[in-house]
Amino acid sequence: LIKMEEEGAMISELGFPAYLLTILGIWKILGVIAVLVPKFPLVKEWAYAGFFFIMTGAVISHIAVGDEATTLFGPLLLLVLTLTSWYFRPEERKISVAKE
Repeated sequence: LIKMEEEGAMISELGFPAYLLTILGIWKILGVIAVLVPKFPLVKEWAYAGFFFIMTGAVISHIAVGDEATTLFGPLLLLVLTLTSWYFRPEERKISVAKE
């Protein structure tokens, strides 16, 4: 959503269209809102899954085009933060599974 030349250049180098940045930006904002708003644990799970897919996709894309390992730092850091946040989320934000 913020037009940065570096991001536009990077997305082009990865072989994706520039409009993908807008789509991902909107999804990330909606995901953050879903994680921060109380209740709706199922929506939160989907938001965490979306963050996971976006970050793993970024890592795989950088590896596929042969980027240097330093370009993986950002996506890997966000992936670790996402997994850590998901794992340590409060009990009331977890989906309870009915036991038979």
